Amino acid sequence: MACRISELILDCADPEPLARFWAEVLGYVELLREEDGSIEIGPPEGSGRRDLHIVLSVSADPKPAKLPLHIDVNPTDRDQDAELERLLALGARPADIGQDGTESWHVLQDPEGNVFCLLRGRIPA
Repeated sequence: MACRISELILDCADPEPLARFWAEVLGYVELLREEDGSIEIGPPEGSGRRDLHIVLSVSADPKPAKLPLHIDVNPTDRDQDAELERLLALGARPADIGQDGTESWHVLQDPEGNVFCLLRGRIPA
């Protein structure tokens, strides 16, 4: 037997707008609101997707910027340039973490400053 990552917890100052952002980025829906103000998002029920859920958890001390663990995303139905335009329109911002410009990925920040990367390769939805 082995384990499967089922949830990623992301500390944030304001879960609601961050949940909306990540739900749009990933094609997720809001699944659950916890009494502590956390919001869980995941794939739509009945979609057959077994993607991990993301819990946006209220924290008085979120640590935005480049963390030891970050999220990579791949486009599913368009090329990297078109997906970059979509992510920027949703509120992502370019991030400079020392890349030299020759990378095949784009380094971005979500609306609270958490760094993530948009990779080039398209993967099936």
